[in-house]
Amino acid sequence: MGLFILRRTGVMILTALCLTFIVFFLTNLYPNLEKLAKTQGNFRMSDEAVASWLDARGYLDPLPAKYGQWLGVLPGWTRQTEDGVTGRCITGTVSAEEAAAAPRFCGILQGDWGVSTRFKAEVSEVISVRLALTGKLMFWVLVLMVPTALLIGVLAGMKEGSKTDRTLSTVSILTTATPEYVSGVIFIAVFASSAVGLKWFKGTATSAMEEANFNNFFLPVLTIALYGMGYIARMTRASMTEVMTAQYIRTARLKGVAFRDIVLKHALRNALIAPFTVIMLQFPWLLNGVVIVEVLFNYKGFGWTLVEAAGNNDIELLLGVSVVSVLVVLLTQLISDIGYVYLNPRIRIS
Repeated sequence: MGLFILRRTGVMILTALCLTFIVFFLTNLYPNLEKLAKTQGNFRMSDEAVASWLDARGYLDPLPAKYGQWLGVLPGWTRQTEDGVTGRCITGTVSAEEAAAAPRFCGILQGDWGVSTRFKAEVSEVISVRLALTGKLMFWVLVLMVPTALLIGVLAGMKEGSKTDRTLSTVSILTTATPEYVSGVIFIAVFASSAVGLKWFKGTATSAMEEANFNNFFLPVLTIALYGMGYIARMTRASMTEVMTAQYIRTARLKGVAFRDIVLKHALRNALIAPFTVIMLQFPWLLNGVVIVEVLFNYKGFGWTLVEAAGNNDIELLLGVSVVSVLVVLLTQLISDIGYVYLNPRIRIS
């Protein structure tokens, strides 16, 4: 098991480097850098002024060097000006002596994620605050989504082809086929709109950032949960159906074991092995799903921050968001693989 985890970790690190390099390359294309210079400087800047602005801030260095500096494995750039020395690891303009005493490495590995041009704050601080808000949203989504989906899947798979099975399967397909931006708009129009809706939910998701309650938080939670609920329910139903036709289940039935005991004591545990992997893989999906829902309900979490960073060409914040997203995806996949090995004794690690 130790060697298995070590190999998976190595692959995870390599994958993270490849993915972050691709994002770094795309965000550092010259049109993006030019737009950044004009946004932070003057939209009427000439091409020479743009190039000078970018060069003074290290944006025109070779891409591998910039990526190494951003990671923190290469020394940060420095520039000598008339007023003193500036650099990646230097705050403001300082003297040569102060520049020599400054840290040489200041990247992701050192905890320096850069400064957001949109929020005028440290990227790590912005992400930590917004990620905590999204974590609260994701927690309640999982609380609603996972037990409900498992219950629907188990009930549908207990008796394949029954009326209950057909009804619950149809509901699961409908929820999965309805995107969040459709269900979210419908919920807002029907349950929260004062013009034509029922106005059952009077709070806003923005107020849920400070104090979440049923009125201001249920609709965004339900919007996200419904979409993933159907997928987990369908996977659970398929797994439950397969288990219920297994030979040991038939033997238990022939021995006269009560149907309730067959389901709870024999079938349920084995049927939940496959859905476990699906549930773990919902975490990366939730990060994507909250982008739409948070913007739709104006809940200023991680997804909302991603949209703001992209819309305002905030390169440092985009890179920080990409690091968090990649880590969440890879860590959940690693946990999923390890958990599957423990849950399924038939899996052997060579």
